[in-house]
Amino acid sequence: MTRELTEITVIGGDKTGLIANVTTLLFERGINIEDLDQAVREGIFRMTLHADTSSMTTSPEELREALTELGDDLGVDIRVRFPADRGTREIAVLVTKESHCLEALFEAWANDDLGADISVVIGNRSTLEPLADHYDVPFHDIGDEKGTANEDRLLELLEQYDVDLIVLARYMRILGPKVVFRYEDRIINIHPSLLPAFPGAAAYRQAKEEGVRIAGVTAHYVTTDLDQGPIIAQRAFDVPDDATLDEIKTRGQPLEADALLEAVQLHLNDALTVHRGRTSLREEVSSEEYQLGLTREAQASNPDRPVDGIVDALDVSKEALAPDQSED
Repeated sequence: MTRELTEITVIGGDKTGLIANVTTLLFERGINIEDLDQAVREGIFRMTLHADTSSMTTSPEELREALTELGDDLGVDIRVRFPADRGTREIAVLVTKESHCLEALFEAWANDDLGADISVVIGNRSTLEPLADHYDVPFHDIGDEKGTANEDRLLELLEQYDVDLIVLARYMRILGPKVVFRYEDRIINIHPSLLPAFPGAAAYRQAKEEGVRIAGVTAHYVTTDLDQGPIIAQRAFDVPDDATLDEIKTRGQPLEADALLEAVQLHLNDALTVHRGRTSLREEVSSEEYQLGLTREAQASNPDRPVDGIVDALDVSKEALAPDQSED
């Protein structure tokens, strides 16, 4: 189920007239804009636009050329992605040291359950290079001796491999605006807590220190606000009183892999919409196809009463039992 929309991204320094120039060019070529989202962060302007180009009065090559020339004139980078650009979508997986999420993605890919190709694994450490080698997938280490990632090199690799989706498989670095803006709603992260609780680093430790009874994990789209992007899928697990931090991690890691994989499949199946910071399943998608949150067994075990409303019911009963006070 793929929506036949063309994606246009604009990245560059903030200046007046950017939106008007782009939308005017599209209007003049018979292109209908379906949605448009723009923002400015740290002086960087970003616009992501989805348009119906099925009835445009120009060719794809001419549109690319016109937008590239406009971008050069305005001093911004404009990219176009047509629905027919590729039959198979390409995934870049970003990693650090933990292997469980990358392993789950590789297994799904090897079993033809992913719906896309893993074209490259990029790490800020070289720890997981042997796992990528096992699946014959190129691995690139973009970190220095402290693990600090070179984002310019990252962008070069993402362009080189023509990446459609970026998956952060326990990638322990924050992506900057120039990466996030270019791949808006195309970066999925897994965080080891039930967001918005315990954002940031050491989420399992935070959960233990706060004494929670139920912890969990969250797969979400990445935005420039740390761990505040639209939530896609969540999983929960019990935390026993005597659980150590390592035991909590052991309980959470399989769920991290499970939730991340489901989020990737939801995205690749075009089953989601994102509106005002919230994801929803498209109307034509059945919620029975995905878990999203608790298992059906867990949902069934929750009590369904009592709920508010008993007072209103009693008032109605009183009215029904009251003698008729109307005049003859």
